[in-house]
Amino acid sequence: MANAGGDTRRRFLKAVGAVAAGLALPRGGQAADAAAPAPAAQTALPRWRGFNLVDFFQAFSRGEEGAGMVAEDDLRWIRDWGFDYIRLPMDYWLWIDADWRQTRKLSPDDMNKINEGALAKVDRAVELCRKHGLHVTLNFHRAPGYCINDPGREPFVLWRDQAAEDAFLFHWELFAKRYKGESRKDVSFNLVNEAPSPRAGYMTREDYARVMTRATERIRAISPDRVIIVDGLEVGNKVVEELAPLGVAQSVHAYHPGRLTHYRAGWVDRNSSFPMPSWPLLKADGSVELDRKGLERHYAPWAELARRGIGVHCGECGCYNKTPYSVFTAWMRDVLEILKGHGIGWALWNFRGTFGILNSGRTDIAYEAWKGHKLDRELLRLLQGH
Repeated sequence: MANAGGDTRRRFLKAVGAVAAGLALPRGGQAADAAAPAPAAQTALPRWRGFNLVDFFQAFSRGEEGAGMVAEDDLRWIRDWGFDYIRLPMDYWLWIDADWRQTRKLSPDDMNKINEGALAKVDRAVELCRKHGLHVTLNFHRAPGYCINDPGREPFVLWRDQAAEDAFLFHWELFAKRYKGESRKDVSFNLVNEAPSPRAGYMTREDYARVMTRATERIRAISPDRVIIVDGLEVGNKVVEELAPLGVAQSVHAYHPGRLTHYRAGWVDRNSSFPMPSWPLLKADGSVELDRKGLERHYAPWAELARRGIGVHCGECGCYNKTPYSVFTAWMRDVLEILKGHGIGWALWNFRGTFGILNSGRTDIAYEAWKGHKLDRELLRLLQGH
């Protein structure tokens, strides 16, 4: 999970502790179908294993040289190390032709002005993933009207404002047309990142189901065979039973418990108030607060969903680099074993960076020098084994 601000931080902690339809032609110039019937229920997903690449994660770096350019070496190494999956969390501000610094002043029309040069970088990422035999999931980490990271920067609310919902549908139609020619074996869509906890006056379960259903219908009218993934409620922790009949897959995020995975992460542990974590996690009196059995109970609804033949994937997992390494790896091993036992794949957040296997900035491990980077070989082996 990336930096999250304000009330969203508190909701995250609560959750993890407890318009022009023809604007863009598909790649290759194919015309979009006028309509297509909804397919039968989506079968179980492959057990994809891989990483989140954060090159399109936020707009703040879009003016930097090389911003939004996936490094082909990263994809080559990921493949050579035995993985088969990339999740690409993206910020829609990157490809709208408007100034992201003035996002609170965006008009509905601004949200639909497209910068083709920026989208060409996404095209390149998709092509490189295909070249290296990696399935890529395109995710709207920041979508029109919603982001787990400081949603107040959006001028509209996706769950309440028609302008935001219309823009959300417009952008997914844009992607459906653009990648219609890509095989479902190569490209899938993850509609939104880390749905919030339902609460009065902001978003109900019915609101979430409505928006996800409408987006799915729009995509299937253009690309009926596309694999579509919907994140769980409460920051990816809770199954969305209302969407089970829709034939979409669902994504869980493995950051439970938050005071272990985000220890000293400033956007969550804002006042450095979390106690030093252990695994199993202990209460102040030394009794066990959470252990492997507790994790198994936490993931049981997701295992049941998978047992019913509904696709389940763990779109994000990992620990911030301040969590003691021995605690992180012990917890991570249990999480991976539980997911593997239920046939559920996963994507580590991230590949390079403070949660990753390259250049994670930990001070309590010995790195291996790797082609100009610092490689966490122990974590790599743990991931390869699961």
